[in-house]
Amino acid sequence: MSIDLDVVIDTPEYSVDMKSALDSLQGVSDATRCIAEAVLTERTPQRQTHKGKVRTTLKQSFKGSYGQIFSLDIHDEELQKKFRIIGRSVFAELISYFISESLYKEPGLLSEKAQKIVNRLGETCEDLVKQLRVSALQNIHEVSTKFNQDLQLRFRKNRYDQTILARFDRTTAKVLNASESNEKIDITISVTRLNINTGNGRLLIKGDEETVAFGFGIEYRAVNIKAKKMFSENLDYNNGIDKNGSFLEFWYTSVKYIVKGFYSD
Repeated sequence: MSIDLDVVIDTPEYSVDMKSALDSLQGVSDATRCIAEAVLTERTPQRQTHKGKVRTTLKQSFKGSYGQIFSLDIHDEELQKKFRIIGRSVFAELISYFISESLYKEPGLLSEKAQKIVNRLGETCEDLVKQLRVSALQNIHEVSTKFNQDLQLRFRKNRYDQTILARFDRTTAKVLNASESNEKIDITISVTRLNINTGNGRLLIKGDEETVAFGFGIEYRAVNIKAKKMFSENLDYNNGIDKNGSFLEFWYTSVKYIVKGFYSD
């Protein structure tokens, strides 16, 4: 039982630096396997081996920008049953969703079936996102950071129909490498999105036109109830009738650690 995927590295030639490309392919393999195992077992794996129940297999490459086809294979009867129930298209949705969450990007709207799976995973979602950031997503960005070549992960419904699940470039690499600053800046924000499973979300800084991603910097389950309530109430208000938005004032050190001031009781 498997799902076919491919990786496309944006290069004007049919070739790519071998070391960086192999590192990026390894990152893609680790990320997709990690997501698959977490979805099917409801536990986040800490490492993948050649004996794993979920593995990836390299297949043929294709011309144009450097492309490599591979499959995500399920080698366990019970997990295969779960995979069949989920279906390939929904599974592809989930891969895209968790990669977006890991990169602090706003995921696309999930289907009802995919959303139910995310809800069922609960705190496993946060563990999975955290694990993906450890090394898999760092490795994926090797060709982007060293050669400024963008990379796409795609779901192959067939040889003629491919859906982009994720894009990686120097901008997404910077998000992973954001560092905490000691400088404190007073801002006014409006919460536009909050994922209670991962603690990621988006907010609008007063005066700006585009929203920005934020994360708590610690596990969402460890954030005190006062901060959670403040964010959820503001989000509820912004989803209501008043289109002007409700704004909050608090400290932040960087986008990634935007709510550091609310960590303690």
